[in-house]
Amino acid sequence: MGEMGKMAAAVGPVATLAAEPGEDAFRKLFRFYRQSRPGTVDLRGVIDFSVAHAARGTGPGAHKVVKSHLNVSSVSDHDAYRAGLQPVSKWRAYGLQGYPGFIFIPNPFLPGYQWHWVKQCLKLYSQKPNVCNLDKHMTKEETQDLWEQSKEFLRYKEVNKRRPRSLLEKLRWVTLGYHYNWDNKKYSADHYTPFPSDLAFLSEQVAAACGFQGFRAEAGILNYYRLDSTLGIHVDKSELDHSKPLLSFSFGQSAIFLLGGLKRDDAPTPMFMHSGDIMVMSGFSRLLNHAVPRVLPSPEGESLPCCLETPLPADLPRDSVVEPCSVEDWQVCASYLKTARVNMTVRQVLAIGHDFPLEPMEENKRDITTEGSCHLDDENSQVKRARLNPDC
Repeated sequence: MGEMGKMAAAVGPVATLAAEPGEDAFRKLFRFYRQSRPGTVDLRGVIDFSVAHAARGTGPGAHKVVKSHLNVSSVSDHDAYRAGLQPVSKWRAYGLQGYPGFIFIPNPFLPGYQWHWVKQCLKLYSQKPNVCNLDKHMTKEETQDLWEQSKEFLRYKEVNKRRPRSLLEKLRWVTLGYHYNWDNKKYSADHYTPFPSDLAFLSEQVAAACGFQGFRAEAGILNYYRLDSTLGIHVDKSELDHSKPLLSFSFGQSAIFLLGGLKRDDAPTPMFMHSGDIMVMSGFSRLLNHAVPRVLPSPEGESLPCCLETPLPADLPRDSVVEPCSVEDWQVCASYLKTARVNMTVRQVLAIGHDFPLEPMEENKRDITTEGSCHLDDENSQVKRARLNPDC
């Protein structure tokens, strides 16, 4: 068990923190993790699902952890392999008492296959016509290919630590498929670009394994975290069909995720999200408050999680959605992820057979890059309120 796991497995209460006037229970715990200095934050109350199977009820919050049953027969081993996943029969899946519909799957990816998804987030999904936070302040020509403009900066990041930040390091969010309107908090039919087929296939396999056959990946929000980034307390409620799950995929440095209740007065449950982990929020848990108060730097300094050290195999299945990753491309990805985290969230927006309700013309013409009210906040950023997630 790594140092982070050891800290999480220790038994002890989270240090008390005096509440500010009018502060709710969720905000208090969010502030506790956000304000703690690196290396001093008390992680003893954080659930670590990567060791939940070994804790056997001895770790913090372990009494809440229950085993979740997956629909093994709904995903063939070959389809799982095509997406870079282990056979579903080998996945471990957990839930939490009091949170029906919440499923946590600790890293089910085959060794090396996370490389593809990291590369896609940085190299492909960040390209036009997808929408990103930089569009509000830069021309389309300036944001045409963030990877090409950033790769040399990142490849030699450790040599020149005083260099200006690359555009990829300034990236905070990208939207896919139905692009979220950050102004009116809605999706619409005329703000759409094709959803990536590989990410759709991955999402469909995970959803089917969790009992949601027929899930359609229609919208995605990619969140790009620096070590000082946080994601504010919010609820994902803008999709028109809440009967379908919200899928979340994490890569890179670990983070603390807070899962609360329907009200902000409900104290949240903290848990680690490590590289490769997948979370599914469905049913009752689909509309719960949640947030990310802290990204945790590696205890070994600027380094990658061990699960990212294994290269992507060169011999991929002929019909795999996973593509080869060159050594040069991974050097750029690795340099980026040593001080960062990437999260992909995938949603089905519309119920099958349904369409968007008619809206007044002026509603549809609003700027889709306008910032919303839930934000990725970087302590040292010149733009203190770089918004990242849609619903508050």
